[in-house]
Amino acid sequence: MDIVITPGEPAGIGPDLVLQLASQENCGDWVVVADPALLEQRARDLGLKVALRPASDRTGKGQLRVLPAFLAAPVTPGRPDPANARYVLDTLDQAISGCRQGRFGAMVTGPVQKSVINDAGISFSGHTEYLQQKCQVDQVVMMLATPGLRVVLATTHLPLRAVADAITPALLERVLTITHHSLIQQFGIPRPRLLVCGLNPHAGEGGHLGREELAVINPTLERLRQTGMELTGPLPADTLFTPHHLARGDAVLAMYHDQGLPVLKHMGFGQAVNITLGLPIIRTSVDHGTALDLAARGGADSGSLRAALTQARDMVAAAAGGSP
Repeated sequence: MDIVITPGEPAGIGPDLVLQLASQENCGDWVVVADPALLEQRARDLGLKVALRPASDRTGKGQLRVLPAFLAAPVTPGRPDPANARYVLDTLDQAISGCRQGRFGAMVTGPVQKSVINDAGISFSGHTEYLQQKCQVDQVVMMLATPGLRVVLATTHLPLRAVADAITPALLERVLTITHHSLIQQFGIPRPRLLVCGLNPHAGEGGHLGREELAVINPTLERLRQTGMELTGPLPADTLFTPHHLARGDAVLAMYHDQGLPVLKHMGFGQAVNITLGLPIIRTSVDHGTALDLAARGGADSGSLRAALTQARDMVAAAAGGSP
């Protein structure tokens, strides 16, 4: 089934990455939602020969299938314009609608410039929250993946002083349940093994360095083990991310953003993929920003977009009952 791509901020590198991939490989199983005039101009800027085709066509290398969306204002590479904020959201809406209607098997998102969307008077905190709202689900989980490591987050963009209060039994149960279900349904792992980080140094050192492990994390894990989940932890994060432990798990639950993601990005910078679990659709994304200074200059690395596409294909296959 086809995959749909949204390039994100039109003044950033998203359009460049899509065109680079189209010039390098057969992109017959994916469609991009974008303004054709933007893609044509950016291809000229980059010196790429990419022929645009209707979304209903079948294509090969050097040909790109386009589902049109139209800019409100001309684009200057490197200079986002709030006038085009609605265009960015329109590309997302078309992709979400296509996935929910079964026309696409998954969506892959390029980087957006959140500040510009907010400057247009539209409240926007990110792709994940927007997808959650549009798909009308109560809870989603952020996963980042690179070869050899998957990390999910209990909390995402919170200041550190707020993290401990946010780690509740209800939150952990929701996050672990969604992760467990997604690893079965979308990753083809019949019995997922989850490694769980402690919140505090040394996982609380028996209560001497914090009691969250004893009062919240341990009881929640024990309760979920009774339902059949295979959970290890809470483990000290400074030793969990070692080959000995990682070989025994299919994913790691980190308690906060900078507990798990620095390790993952060190392992797979430029090849990591952002995945939203808990949606009724499959969504993967690049792990980088808009890189405005590189737009239309030819220096952007398409590795993360290629990885996001590969991950989406694997998840579509696993969800259909095949091998990822």
